[in-house]
Amino acid sequence: MSDLRLSMALEHYDRHVPFVDGTVRPDGIDAQVLILGQDGLGGRRHERMLLHREFDVCELSLGSYVMARARGEDLNAIPVFPRRLFSQSQMYMNTDSNIGSPSDLIGKRVALRSFQTTLSVLAKGDLGHEYGVPLDSVTWVTTADEPVSFDPPEGITIERMDGRKLGDALVQGEVSAFLAPRPPQPYLDGAPEVARLFSDPQAEEVGYFKRNGFYPIMHVIAIKQSILDRDPWVAISLMSAFEEAKRVWSSYFDDPNWSRLVFGRQWLEEERRLLGPDPWPYGVAANRANLERFVQYEHEQGLIPKPLTMEDLFTASTLET
Repeated sequence: MSDLRLSMALEHYDRHVPFVDGTVRPDGIDAQVLILGQDGLGGRRHERMLLHREFDVCELSLGSYVMARARGEDLNAIPVFPRRLFSQSQMYMNTDSNIGSPSDLIGKRVALRSFQTTLSVLAKGDLGHEYGVPLDSVTWVTTADEPVSFDPPEGITIERMDGRKLGDALVQGEVSAFLAPRPPQPYLDGAPEVARLFSDPQAEEVGYFKRNGFYPIMHVIAIKQSILDRDPWVAISLMSAFEEAKRVWSSYFDDPNWSRLVFGRQWLEEERRLLGPDPWPYGVAANRANLERFVQYEHEQGLIPKPLTMEDLFTASTLET
């Protein structure tokens, strides 16, 4: 009997190289690996999965996935998390906006790609819970369409800026800050008008990790519910494959010249000293607090009508992981 053929859309991270080069193959599955980013030519991976179910398995925005599950969409997931970010180093400000600390964002216009982008949800939540910046104290400015429809909470102001790049708006001072999952282009170009909100974001992030005990999750591995209904074994097969891929990619930096980063190996050793041996755990148990905090943020921001449980988010066969 031939293996089950499934399309699997993933970003080109080191975490996924074992699938790309064929080192790891899920048991019983002929995985057609599609390397698709979210931006650029051939991107929009999240929208293509959420709106059109274009892939059988897909690396998907956690924020939009939680919203889709809350609305009863025919998607499910396994507790594998291939993208994570701290919010503190993803907060940028206009250097002429007189912002010296997060509390100075109160009363300002702050840009987001979309209100429900996972980094946006995390950063808004962290500003409120960690730094005392209430959600309704800021005017939020977006440019992207919201992949999943929602009604903002009462008292929350969201403005749409059409036909304008948010990075340019930040340089011009049309917005005072920009919370983004990737650096705005003017920052990459060295524009003096743009700087990180925190002068030492790594220290902020290490402090966050020590207080909360986790490296925040950005993406999850989603699967069409129809596939799991027909072949429930697929969830465990994929989970095992991602665990094996992790074993492989975790060894890459054993070679000190695997990365182009000159001090890559030393920085890995420093990361382990600061964050422990594995800030990238898979499974439900090791990520429960991480996920519950994010779900709380989504609920507080009006993106889901009530908090979801782990049973709501993941296939039954993976809940004991």
